[in-house]
Amino acid sequence: MLILNSGGTFNKRYNPISGSLEVPYDNKAIEEILQSVYFQYGLAGVVYKDSLEMDSNDRKMLANIILESTDDTFVIVHGTDTMDISAEFLSEVFDDRKIVLTGAMQPFAIDTIEASLNLGMAIGFAQAVQENGVFICMNGLVKPWNKLVKNKNMGRFEFVE
Repeated sequence: MLILNSGGTFNKRYNPISGSLEVPYDNKAIEEILQSVYFQYGLAGVVYKDSLEMDSNDRKMLANIILESTDDTFVIVHGTDTMDISAEFLSEVFDDRKIVLTGAMQPFAIDTIEASLNLGMAIGFAQAVQENGVFICMNGLVKPWNKLVKNKNMGRFEFVE
């Protein structure tokens, strides 16, 4: 299994100079969570962006890394605002891999529990699922990418038929 970090709120940290939350160019949040795991997972930083800034070139970069990898199972830490767009893109490219996108509504630096739960669930699901496909893991739910959507009014992901 390979964990790919593309940034998003999950990774954001407060910059005391600018007074804003920024996506840093590191994997610190994921590395801190993985310290409590007794297995070594591959981890690669890819984009380091807020998902609203991601474009088709960023999605192609993710797809190329997956395509060139010897792994067949992937967890992608991704911003929640365009997670569905990336998931749909990846589902059109791959039908022979297990790909689970996860993220957080609150930065790990502010709320360690949500990010840790989502990443842990995504890793567990990716290991357990038998069929290939693209899935989203958020808020205690894991479903195929087109069955879980972000309710921006409620600030959570919900199951849809």
